[in-house]
Amino acid sequence: MSAYFETFDRSFADMVDTSHPPELIASGFTWTEGPVWINETLYFNDIPAKRMMKWQDGKGASVALENSEFANGNTRDAEGRMVSCEHGGRRVIRRLDPEDAQAVEVIADRYQGKRLNSPNDVVVKSDGSVWFTDPPYGINSDVEGYPAESELDGCYVFCAAPDGTLTVVVTDFDKPNGLAFSTDETKLYIADSGAIRGASFPGIDHSLPHHIRVFDVDGTTLSGGQVFAEIAPGVPDGFRVDHEGLIWTSALDGIHCLDPTGKCLGKIRLPSQTSNICFGGSSGTEMFITSSDSVWRVRSNRRDAAHSRETQT
Repeated sequence: MSAYFETFDRSFADMVDTSHPPELIASGFTWTEGPVWINETLYFNDIPAKRMMKWQDGKGASVALENSEFANGNTRDAEGRMVSCEHGGRRVIRRLDPEDAQAVEVIADRYQGKRLNSPNDVVVKSDGSVWFTDPPYGINSDVEGYPAESELDGCYVFCAAPDGTLTVVVTDFDKPNGLAFSTDETKLYIADSGAIRGASFPGIDHSLPHHIRVFDVDGTTLSGGQVFAEIAPGVPDGFRVDHEGLIWTSALDGIHCLDPTGKCLGKIRLPSQTSNICFGGSSGTEMFITSSDSVWRVRSNRRDAAHSRETQT
């Protein structure tokens, strides 16, 4: 085991460049989240600072939006537009221009007339439907949003159809968090980070949920939901599925690589709690990892499953 990589299966060394340590590309933030690669630019959120940042190779990091409304998870749709979860606005939006706070379309902000809690992470299916999680982290305190009482009966996972119809697809999570589809979209993986007991990870109780569950997908109906993998130390937060169906999930000690059976093949070790990961760069194979107050880059030969589907259609 090196200081930066831990290998449990020989295949792991063929997927990431273990000969070079992770590269620190930006730092000095409060809590980074929501990395997404759009138009040769890495966008990510500094949630407590209420800002969205951008990073470009050779130019470094700068502010993209001065007021992001405590945005958390970001993704992109099939047309390359950013879809974002706002804790402060308690809504999911499509950003028509990532650097214009007014150029947005609201995808979802209420369910049966009641305000959402604080949408956390989001993924767009190839049919254009938008799937997102809605835990209360943004309304629990003033660290990542505005304190408020929940108007819903729980913390749900939602699907917003292209026509705007909003459906609850899962109700039995403690704190639903990151989510991603399998390569063929027949399975949906969803993290439960219930072991986090407060804003910005001040404590973790491993007697509570810290796992990823997997569901079979039939339209907007999910079935199954068994535990796919428990993540420790820490909890699974954001994660991505690559073009071969491997899951790259955040954890306390870095990024864990899981095969489709839930076996951990290896770890990218980082010095602080990680929150999310995306693929990007000019080749589409660079990993960008948000980790506490910093953002890191790791070279690999992996591609995002969703982006691979885009190139095939």
